[in-house]
Amino acid sequence: MSEPTNPLVHSVPPHALTRLARDWLSEDTPNFDPTGVCVGSEEVEARLLCKTPHTILAGSPFFTAVFAELGCTVDWIHREGADIGPDVVTLTAVVRGPARCLLLGERPALNCLARASGIASRCSRLKAEAEAAGWHGEVAGTRKTTPGFRLVEKYAMLVGGASMHRQDLSGMVMLKDNHVWASGSITEAVKAARSVCGFSSKIEVECRSTEEGREAAAAGADIVMLDNFQPLELHVAARTLKNEFPTLQIEASGGVSPENITLYFSSHVDIISLGCITQGCPVADFSLKVQKPSTNKPCKVTK
Repeated sequence: MSEPTNPLVHSVPPHALTRLARDWLSEDTPNFDPTGVCVGSEEVEARLLCKTPHTILAGSPFFTAVFAELGCTVDWIHREGADIGPDVVTLTAVVRGPARCLLLGERPALNCLARASGIASRCSRLKAEAEAAGWHGEVAGTRKTTPGFRLVEKYAMLVGGASMHRQDLSGMVMLKDNHVWASGSITEAVKAARSVCGFSSKIEVECRSTEEGREAAAAGADIVMLDNFQPLELHVAARTLKNEFPTLQIEASGGVSPENITLYFSSHVDIISLGCITQGCPVADFSLKVQKPSTNKPCKVTK
């Protein structure tokens, strides 16, 4: 009996999966497929292998959608969000379908799965560090995502147990230094933003000092981002602002890495965001191997 489906897979709309799968396939094969002549449409089976131990599996809905567009099926052995395990090579899924179709989907599907699983694995490790330290805030991503691939990367953060932060410019108001300078002041920027977003969206202000954080909170900001603070000064500023504005949320960002994140944990800090969740994040190593038919030569799969 297979494991129950991870409910997070239902967060991605079917039409988005279809659109992305078609776009990726069109990008990779915009015209003829000369290699399709070599392999034909004989039904084959391929095994998806994970070669990075303790990978958190993420991206299976996108992987499956690519092959569904090509008339192939995918049977998953591991559940979305699972730790694949310590082995050097782990059988993760089995893909079946016409040889030329399976090979058309191979690279787009693997690219997506490798990227998403790498992000989910990093998020899972960061979350584990927070839990081990007894910190109860949220580790969050940023908008530093790959153009055209944001939905996959944000979804992978969820699978890994991190917060997506805002999904796009429409999701939440974040007033950064350029917005403040263009508006004239933090107070004016918050006032203008509130006139548009009303009660339904939070407003966050990037601040470089306790004084700026105080102005943002007094103007009605919901979240103050203490940007590029050293850990010790961050803790002092966060405590000061929380004492003055108890309902204010404090985010720490800038200069945070997997190596130093524990220095930023504090009971006065609610959110820690890291661009490295998506920028420079290692990918997981997956490969797809077509199985040798009992009476034929093996079909070589190119990377």
